[in-house]
Amino acid sequence: MNLQAQALSILDTALRVPPLFVMDEVLKCCFGFSNNLNVRYRYSNFLVDENPFLNAEGFGRPPLDDDPTNLTDDTHTPDDDDNTSLLSPSTLTKILVFLLVYMTAVVVFLLTSKRLQQIYLVVGSMATVVAGYQLNMATMQHLLASTTTTTAATPQHNFPIVYNLLSLNTSALMDSTVILYPLAVNSILQGLLGYLFTVLYKGPSYPLLHKLVIMSFLLPSLSVMFVLPTHTYTASSQPHIHTSPHTHTSFLLTGIPLCAALLPLAIIKYTVARNLMNGIEVVVEGYRYARRVMTDFGLHALLESEWVRLNVPNVLRTFWVIRVVQHVMSLVAEIAYARGDYRSIFLLGVGDVFVIFKSVMIQGCETAVALLGMTSVVSYVSHYVGVLFQMILLTTEDDERSMGTVCAILFFILAEQSGLTVMEGEKRFVRLCRNFCLLFTAMLHFIHNMVNPVLMSLSASCNPAMYRHTRALFVCLLLFSLPLVLLYILWSFYPLSTWLLAVSAFSIQVVVKTLVSVLIYSLFLVDAYRNQFWERLDDHVYYISAFGNSVEFVFGILLFFNGAWIYFFESGGSIRAFMMCVHAYFNIWCEAKNGWTVFMKRRTAVKKIDSLPEATTDQLSKHDDVCAICFQELQSARITRCNHYFHSVCLRKWLYVQDSCPLCHEILYRTESHENTHAQTPAPGIHPAEGGDEDNAHTDEQGEIDVIHGENMNTADRRDIVIDNEVGEAVIQRQEISEENSQENSEENSILRRRRESHIDEDIGQ
Repeated sequence: MNLQAQALSILDTALRVPPLFVMDEVLKCCFGFSNNLNVRYRYSNFLVDENPFLNAEGFGRPPLDDDPTNLTDDTHTPDDDDNTSLLSPSTLTKILVFLLVYMTAVVVFLLTSKRLQQIYLVVGSMATVVAGYQLNMATMQHLLASTTTTTAATPQHNFPIVYNLLSLNTSALMDSTVILYPLAVNSILQGLLGYLFTVLYKGPSYPLLHKLVIMSFLLPSLSVMFVLPTHTYTASSQPHIHTSPHTHTSFLLTGIPLCAALLPLAIIKYTVARNLMNGIEVVVEGYRYARRVMTDFGLHALLESEWVRLNVPNVLRTFWVIRVVQHVMSLVAEIAYARGDYRSIFLLGVGDVFVIFKSVMIQGCETAVALLGMTSVVSYVSHYVGVLFQMILLTTEDDERSMGTVCAILFFILAEQSGLTVMEGEKRFVRLCRNFCLLFTAMLHFIHNMVNPVLMSLSASCNPAMYRHTRALFVCLLLFSLPLVLLYILWSFYPLSTWLLAVSAFSIQVVVKTLVSVLIYSLFLVDAYRNQFWERLDDHVYYISAFGNSVEFVFGILLFFNGAWIYFFESGGSIRAFMMCVHAYFNIWCEAKNGWTVFMKRRTAVKKIDSLPEATTDQLSKHDDVCAICFQELQSARITRCNHYFHSVCLRKWLYVQDSCPLCHEILYRTESHENTHAQTPAPGIHPAEGGDEDNAHTDEQGEIDVIHGENMNTADRRDIVIDNEVGEAVIQRQEISEENSQENSEENSILRRRRESHIDEDIGQ
């Protein structure tokens, strides 16, 4: 990505962050259902109980009341809730306004970059007008305060600035420097804001209009020169008159900034009204586009394309980081204010840092938008943890199954399953820490999935590079030690609970899986350096794998019952119920089904192998060949019906796939009925028609090859279905029969494919 593309990506991300803040604030207010919209001190009690200086200085408490339960000035009591009806017009209006604001923010977030720039140009022009108004008001207030003091001290110079300029009253002008300096600064800033407004707004582009806009920004500064300084009576000059320092002239000066802002506001209103229908058309077109993509390609394609276009992970991550930085700065400023020394922010203790961290974690997931931002940060951190272990193992990772994606999905599901956003204070922090413990164990499982194939490849390839073996074994050591350390800490400081049992089960699973992988790696490594064939290796590997799978299956059942206990007696929810069903199907039912299938295949293969005779020493020396499957020397072998020699283990693996001989495709294992049938079958390669015996032909049809005539056997187009019972294949044969040669064709037999003849279907590759 070049520099220009990076700059555009950063700009697009920055433009999409403000709508997230709007949605976050609306969610904080619960769409208007909450009467107290100020949630700044929601966790004040929690903070007060954690840090000593909070109790002494009052940090985290409401500034207007010593009672920590009184959150703000408009804090209501439960009796007030009874007096306020949810269906009152004011409440419904407030809820509708919040919904409108939220939907507007969502629409703005989904707009294209070009539309976003147009929106922000309008917002920027409005911000320019507001900034100009606020700056004019601040300047007017400062000038009013200054002129009151100046005219009281020097009443002989009580004339407007323009009069003093025209009369060349230098002494009065020198005394008016306290007015002229802020007036000059305000004039320069107002001129710049006026020019900026003409650049930003997308209204009518007329030179005269641009000049009028700039003059409207400068109007308050120009009016001061004709009005100030104003005469104000003081107690020393007129003691019997009690007047306010702000006379009718001051009222005129405070009203001028508002009048100056009317023209820019009218232009903005005209621009918005003119483009309102275009905005509605953009929204409708976006809806039609989404519906068309869903119809043609499906919902998944739409979500994936929009996810990439909007750059959702970076936007959410940026939003959450800015939100956290803002919260941390606010907390640090309150600490410094409580201590009365702003230099104390550089002397924060461990307790202070812990309180700030806890408050950030609590505030960082209080709404759904904030939770998505935290999930994006978790995904980012997890991704680079996975990259670190890839560097250690010298492997590459599949983007579709990266650790960041898996951890993000798991963290969000855990948060929604436990109701993290609806908890308060300490409960939310405790639940968040528990979710991070579960996420940590899930990361260990994912790392094991990364190191296990590396171990197997190293042991199978006899790789002499010791540093690769050392790296893989070091990761296995971490996977073995970290869960044990976590279990020791949790069982030492926390009581028995369902959450602790779940973390313990996941941790023990990691330990067992790591031990199984290392043991199998060791067995394969030993076999790689043996000179003779290790016939019992497959049995050892099978028993070790079966032990690991059995332990994992048992813990899966325990986790299911643990989740059922949580669902029925602690905290329910549809998400938890759905995840329990998913766990029961994939981790219990599918695992049990697959395990039973493997066991039955192995049992059947062993039974088939036992039915074959074992080769003696004389037969092996006379054969003097290697196993055709593994190409290893034959120390012991099984003899097939077709007189081929194979290792028992190799032949058993082959029988997992099919029952035929690997060399000649002769059936290796038959039941008693198949043996009798085979005894009655003519020798291979002899067609029944060649012998001219109708009984033999009938025997062939009823034995190993069945011919089933089609329904149109008397018509010109005749098709026969030929079923070979040994290979289980059906072949459709078609014969063209005419009236002239029907008698001749009736005496001919169908040409059947010889049994066990090598035939490859190019379509399926078999």
